[in-house]
Amino acid sequence: MSTEQNLKVAVVLGSTRDGRFGPVVADWLLGHLDARGGMTADLIDLAATPLPTVMPSWGAELPERERELLAAVSPRLAAADAFVFVTPEYNHSFPAPLKNAIDWHNQQWHGKPIGFVSYGGLSGGLRAVEQLRVVMAELNSVTIRNTVSFHGAAQAFDADGKPKDPAADAAAKTLLDQLDWWAQALRDARQARPFTA
Repeated sequence: MSTEQNLKVAVVLGSTRDGRFGPVVADWLLGHLDARGGMTADLIDLAATPLPTVMPSWGAELPERERELLAAVSPRLAAADAFVFVTPEYNHSFPAPLKNAIDWHNQQWHGKPIGFVSYGGLSGGLRAVEQLRVVMAELNSVTIRNTVSFHGAAQAFDADGKPKDPAADAAAKTLLDQLDWWAQALRDARQARPFTA
């Protein structure tokens, strides 16, 4: 029965900028996943695993270098039962490298749940999340209702990388509880009847 197997959760870190704050947020989330049990996390840091930025013509064969870049990410996304996108907000939206990673893939997202942990200034990245919901619906994903959002992120964490507000930990638990339910249900559904779009 699938409920006896650990869920594979790919944590996709969307920012690649120098001096980015994303690793602090991602490490905190990974700590929650590690402590939880029943979930195995795979951090896909788009700065460490860059993808091609130019899409080939329809039907054209990819050059070897592009195939190598995709091979470092695509199988890991395909193996995931669920995803969490860790994203900042850039100009009322999400980072271009994250959109690039989404667009290079298709079936890897189908019939799987996605949670969001966002960070930023006054909006805490929530406008990026709302745009991601629309994009991922097009790719037949289920987005989790509850999110975790850090407003004024640089000031929201202490020197040890822990949120100063304990409500963040409660929000992470709620997010992961919902992700767990959807991931179990959708994995069972995909095993019973493969998803086709």
